[in-house]
Amino acid sequence: MTSPPFSTSGTLVAIGGAEDRKSDLEILKRVFTLAPAGNHEVAVIATASSIPDEVLPDYEAAFSRLGASRVHLLEIRDRQQAADGDAIRLIEQSGVIFFTGGDQLRLTNVLGGSPVLSAIRQRLEDGAVVAGTSAGAAAMPGTMIYNGAAADALRKGAVNMTFGLGLVDGLIIDSHFLERGRFTRLMEVGASNPEHLGVGLGEDAGVIIHPHGILEAIGPGHVILIDSRELASSNIADLSMGEPVAIEHMILHALVSGHGFDVEARRYLVPQELGAILAESQ
Repeated sequence: MTSPPFSTSGTLVAIGGAEDRKSDLEILKRVFTLAPAGNHEVAVIATASSIPDEVLPDYEAAFSRLGASRVHLLEIRDRQQAADGDAIRLIEQSGVIFFTGGDQLRLTNVLGGSPVLSAIRQRLEDGAVVAGTSAGAAAMPGTMIYNGAAADALRKGAVNMTFGLGLVDGLIIDSHFLERGRFTRLMEVGASNPEHLGVGLGEDAGVIIHPHGILEAIGPGHVILIDSRELASSNIADLSMGEPVAIEHMILHALVSGHGFDVEARRYLVPQELGAILAESQ
């Protein structure tokens, strides 16, 4: 077995998209409360978005409502800006770093190997919370989905994958999961990579990735887990590209707010169990 992928002292939060930014702010409120004590600065990174001028004001208003002392709006549109000293300084002083939605390939292309990404990884190690929605969530793992049909992706080669931001390993994250019918995308990924846990995030739903590999569902929506570690058989290695995939014994879980999952033990956690584990780890 590989070494556990969860070794940081900070916390990741992956959100499925379309989270409430105007009303109760349930998910964003939880993100903000995870920040290190005494640090109420937030850096919002809109690299993935094609409309940063539209999305950044919403997050500025939301985090300000939640009590942020400062909200730093970082567009970071190219690799030169991803090396900018002022942007790095603002990230280094923020307790919350938030990636907006958009295109995850734009996110990895601009930030991959950059000083800004190094600063974000260091902040995570130092205890900050790093959160992302939609593309910002999908890009978090070391391997990410960037394309694939929703209707019938359970065919060899139907899902395109590449390297992500490398903030967590062992997970594959997909967003807008229920609303866009993306079950077969994570099933195809699971058949190809049984060791990886598929995390399908519904809209206005998220998952907190606690240190030591404990997942906690948050928000009004669903978090779907597709576990292929105990896969009994699949024909995927024998197929030509585009042929339908057969899978035996793939396990699915549906989490709602307050429920959790132990990634290493592959164990579902009802609220009482999750609460006890999180209390022990504090």
